[in-house]
Amino acid sequence: MSQQTDSLAVALFSEIFTIDQLAHNRLSKALPKGMELSQFSVLNHLARVGEERTPAQLAQAFHLTRGAMSNTLSKLEWAGHIHVRPDWNDARRKFISINPSGRAAREAAIAAVSPIIAEVVEEIGTDRVRLALPVLRELREKLGAG
Repeated sequence: MSQQTDSLAVALFSEIFTIDQLAHNRLSKALPKGMELSQFSVLNHLARVGEERTPAQLAQAFHLTRGAMSNTLSKLEWAGHIHVRPDWNDARRKFISINPSGRAAREAAIAAVSPIIAEVVEEIGTDRVRLALPVLRELREKLGAG
């Protein structure tokens, strides 16, 4: 790898890490009181897939440890946003689904963060964002494969 490629890689990942931190901070502040970005992400995932998931499946989907996912799921259960049921075939396993309260909380979160995201996209320009998406998707796929 050349020094030029090294510099380019460092610059790219520096931008990605900074964007991640800034987006996390800005969106976290906009979420409804008491909701964390991790909780919104899980609710959004459950709503999109439309079926039950095990905690292990959710941890894998988010590239988290089971402990980190259990913490988020405990908070969502305490808030009344998810339904947790035992696996009738294996009592050690549980299934998680989003409930009506969780759907309402997800919708409130989307309503809170959408204007922020839309404003940023508008300022950058939709054509430029469309051009960036394939590169970002490929980068995500390459990192996810490793």
